[in-house]
Parts: sequence; C-alpha cells; structure tokens
Amino acid sequence: MKTKTVSYSLENLLPLTNAQRDNIDRLASLPDEQIDTSDIPELTDEQFRNAVHSRFHKPLKQQITARVDAGVLEWLKSQGKGYQTRINTILREAMLHSMKLKFKR
Repeated sequence: MKTKTVSYSLENLLPLTNAQRDNIDRLASLPDEQIDTSDIPELTDEQFRNAVHSRFHKPLKQQITARVDAGVLEWLKSQGKGYQTRINTILREAMLHSMKLKFKR
C-alpha cells in the first residue's frame, strides 16, 4: 500500500475570511466567565499527576558551559558515547524529583 506524507506549515495555510476574523475577534473579547466550556470536562489532579509529554515532544536545548569535577566527567565518559545526554538525563531526573516533592506538599 502506497502512503503519502502530508505536512503543513504556516506558509501553506489558507488566509482567514472576514467572517472568521470577526468570529475570532468576538471570541477574544469575551471575558473568561462568559465562555461556555460545559462540553469540555475539567481535568482532575490525578490526570495532571499521570500526564506525560507526547512522544513527539522535543524540549529546546540550550548550549551552556559548565564546570564539573574531573572524576565526574571521567565517569560519564567511561560509559560510552553520549555523556552530554547522560548529564541532561541526570539533571532532568533531579528536576522532576524536586518538582514531585514540591507538589506533594
């Protein structure tokens, strides 16, 4: 079976009609209390606790310069390629652990 990949970008979008623009402006001017959200169930704390990023989510990376102990760097590099990714993973786990403790209080 042959498949065709379709992709979209902002350049490919059709321009909005005047009616669509008017509708967006009308909705944007409404106070939050007047927006009918009865067809959208509220998320529970349990749902937020169990939420995970989409497998397609890719956080933005920033290049930094960091000083680490020589022994720590040697240990990271001794495990093979990808020591910078391991540093990020270790820091992310520490961040998530800290956030989990913060939200449990």
